[in-house]
Amino acid sequence: MFSVTSSAAAEIQGAAARSDAAGMALRVAARQSADGSVEYGMGFDETREGDMPLQIQGVNLLIAPSSQPILESIVLDFVELEPGSFNFIFADQDAPGIEPPAKACGNGGCNGCAT
Repeated sequence: MFSVTSSAAAEIQGAAARSDAAGMALRVAARQSADGSVEYGMGFDETREGDMPLQIQGVNLLIAPSSQPILESIVLDFVELEPGSFNFIFADQDAPGIEPPAKACGNGGCNGCAT
């Protein structure tokens, strides 16, 4: 299941507040190129038919059906890539050395998930 770290969630919430997107969901998208590489994108958006809504770490997310299989084992994190340079990264939770964050909660129900 797609996951978001607490540092990414905090930055998303801050970005929403700074851009007047408070209350909007963050759409996360992915597509696989012909060479097998994956391109990721995200931005605040409205719900569309077929979207999978998630609430993770207090952030409302939307994932389109075409992106769902690609994002299945991905974690969104916000990290310092170089001193003073922070950015979002998409990492495969199944890759060696990656520790998965709190489980995602879909469709409004959490049933014990960490948020």
